[in-house]
Amino acid sequence: MRILLVGGGGREHAIGEALVRAGAELYAVSKHMNPGLAGLAKDYGLARETDVEKVLSYAEKFGVDMVFIGPEAPLERGIVDAFEEAGIPAVGPSREAAKLETDKAFARAFMQRNEIPGRKAFRVFTDVEEMRSWIDDFGKPVVVKPIGLTGGKGVKVVGHQLKDNNEAKAYAEELIRRDGKVLVEERTDGVEFTFQVFSDGKKVIPMPLAQDYPHAYENDEGPITGGMGSYSCSNGLLPFVTKKDYEKAFETLKVTIETMRREGIPYKGILYGQFMLSREGPVLIEYNARFGDPEAMNVLPLLRTPLTEIAEGIVDGSLGKAEFEGKATVVKYLAPRGYPVNPVRGVKVEVDERAIKETGARLYYASIDENLTLLGSRAIAVVGIAESIEEAERIAESAVQYIKGELFYRRDVGTRESVEKRIRLMKEFGKEFEPNPC
Repeated sequence: MRILLVGGGGREHAIGEALVRAGAELYAVSKHMNPGLAGLAKDYGLARETDVEKVLSYAEKFGVDMVFIGPEAPLERGIVDAFEEAGIPAVGPSREAAKLETDKAFARAFMQRNEIPGRKAFRVFTDVEEMRSWIDDFGKPVVVKPIGLTGGKGVKVVGHQLKDNNEAKAYAEELIRRDGKVLVEERTDGVEFTFQVFSDGKKVIPMPLAQDYPHAYENDEGPITGGMGSYSCSNGLLPFVTKKDYEKAFETLKVTIETMRREGIPYKGILYGQFMLSREGPVLIEYNARFGDPEAMNVLPLLRTPLTEIAEGIVDGSLGKAEFEGKATVVKYLAPRGYPVNPVRGVKVEVDERAIKETGARLYYASIDENLTLLGSRAIAVVGIAESIEEAERIAESAVQYIKGELFYRRDVGTRESVEKRIRLMKEFGKEFEPNPC
């Protein structure tokens, strides 16, 4: 099967590797040439992923049978709709279905209208005075979000106390003046986790849970990034997520897809729920209309079922199964110094791929070109896979020394100490549970 992969990040490198492992003849198109994908692909086109016409022209030039969309931005541009109109099946939701991610106001209104479990109180404002008045009347800490795509970096969580809402109001006013509207929602305290599923519009198949490390610096400090690493456990759960809470979160995603189908907007592709596990149970923080990055690197190396088979099932409505190895994974992302605020760019790094392979770690390239020059965002990820999280973390950590340059990473990603911190936080929030072994 000839498959065109759209996107050039670490997530896409992991997708491309899984497709080739499943026997696909891979083609790629992205705004820069990912060196990992370049080694896997038979041909490579350079274009902005949001330039739908250019991407479509590459698909026709390469004569592909199917297209797999990696990032969210081209989904917002209707790339799946364009391919389907051209008679080429595409893995990913339509422009309308992708609004679950690309339009947060749409997503919250959809959840409220259909009483989707795990929803939270919210309002969308276009008027500054109305926004300020509502926050004062609400009387609880709030979270402020832009309506559209932010790359994981636009959310403002200002604090636990009511007095912190003054900062929230100032940020909300800034967004109203910039974008014309803003989303304000109740703050939920707890610990976040990622739940990804495959769907053909009817059937929903879960993937192992993962937990992301969004803060730039160790001990969960510093600005929010696209994610500095993540881990998953051999049992598919997380140490602080009980089976009951897992089922509640899964129900949220299943009901979402069933309701989208009922409303005439079938959701086909990967749906990723970012959940906050609160004392009362899982609350949906946001939907994402694609694999997580880095979380794709936790689940795809474990996938036993050929990704080509899953992709065919998604596009023709006959999704069967998706089986995963029962192993733990740890992803550590290396980013340019200064990321995400003022990252260095245009500097080359050195990667000893042979030595990394000898450690047992997987290597995925992201925001770095074919000359190993930094492009300004998270550049390279290493992934440890093992029977236990301790061993997976050790493997990932041992690989980092073979990547040299103006880079930094979080040493604490996937460590026993950081996992235990999350268990402790859940207990401090009043959650009663027995931790799962990881």
